[in-house]
Parts: sequence; structure tokens; C-alpha cells
Amino acid sequence: MSTDEEIVFVVDDDARMREALGELLESAGWRAETFATAADYVAYAKPDLPACLILDVELPDINGLDLQRQIADGDHPPIVFITGHGDISSSVRAIKHGAIDFLTKPFSDADLMAAIRTAIDQDRERASERAELYALRQRYLGLTPRERDVLPLVVSGLLNKQAAAELGISEVTLQIHRRNVMQKMAAASLADLVRIAEKLQIPVTHSRRSGSS
Repeated sequence: MSTDEEIVFVVDDDARMREALGELLESAGWRAETFATAADYVAYAKPDLPACLILDVELPDINGLDLQRQIADGDHPPIVFITGHGDISSSVRAIKHGAIDFLTKPFSDADLMAAIRTAIDQDRERASERAELYALRQRYLGLTPRERDVLPLVVSGLLNKQAAAELGISEVTLQIHRRNVMQKMAAASLADLVRIAEKLQIPVTHSRRSGSS
């Protein structure tokens, strides 16, 4: 993916800083969108592209650190903070809550570029993980109710005989359901199915009983 398929958002109330950063980012090949306030950024319809958010700490409508906290659970890109009044406690707070970097003005172009690259790469990885999870959820929705009953028993380590007894069905029927689950969830092995169940956070309430065969 080229940089023109990546976007960098800049939120800074200093018009000169916005203009300078916009020109710098575009000269490096990135698409840049700049905003004077946090509200303008939040209201902007963001394209589905790997992104980075360059965020000033002191904004006219909200402190950048408070905005970071407010959007933490939303679909927002990794943050690179910039500030003219940096302090240790603010930088620690920012990094602790997931910021990529905390740069004090004046910062070097190289430091900013490196932070942006890290942020965009992280955002792309998160997008890939979200897409994978969505695909797994769609496969899970394709299971029948009985197959959804079978899945947690299988990944818990119960033998076919034990799982069949739990559900009050024959072992042959259980094996059919188990095979269907493996196929529909695109699991190549039991270990693969266990990993899928963990990603989907499927509760496992049974454990393999010793002494059974």
C-alpha cells in the first residue's frame, strides 16, 4: 500500500502549524486532513484507510488527553501527541493510554515521520484483526443452534462420547455435528478451533473429565 492510500488527521488550533504539517505530510505522499478543533475532527466522516491522528494537547474546546480518553472505545486511529508545553505527567498519561508518541514543539520532521509510520502500521494491523474477527463471527452465525452447542464442548477437551452424553445425542450424531463445525468455521485442526473460540470469546463451561474413554 502506498502512502496516498493512508491518511493523517491533524488537530491543532494553530493555523500556521496546521498548514505546515499539512504541507509536510502531503510532500511525503500522505493524504492530510487538518482541523482546528476536536469537535471538527470527531464530526468528520473518516474514510476506511490506515490512519494516524496527530493531536495537540491544548485545544480550544477540549484537552487532547481528555479527547484521547473519550474516543478510546471508538474506531479512531492511533494518536501522536504534539504540544508546546510538554510535561512528564502528561506524556506518561498519554503513552499509558495507548499514544504512539508525545512530541514537544519544536520537534524534528524525522521524529514525527517515524511516529506516524508506526501509528499507521499499527492501525493497519488493527484493521486486519477487526476484519478477521468479523469473518469469524459471520461463520459462527452460520452454525445451527445444535452446532453452537457442540462447539464449546469440543474445544473444552471433552471426548466425543462425553460431549454426546452432555447433549443427550448419539456419538455418531455428535461426530457429524463436530465435522460440520470444523468445516463451517474453516478450522484445520482442533487447536485451530480452540484459537477461534478464544477470539470469539465463546465461554467454555465444561472440562475434560478424567477416567472416561
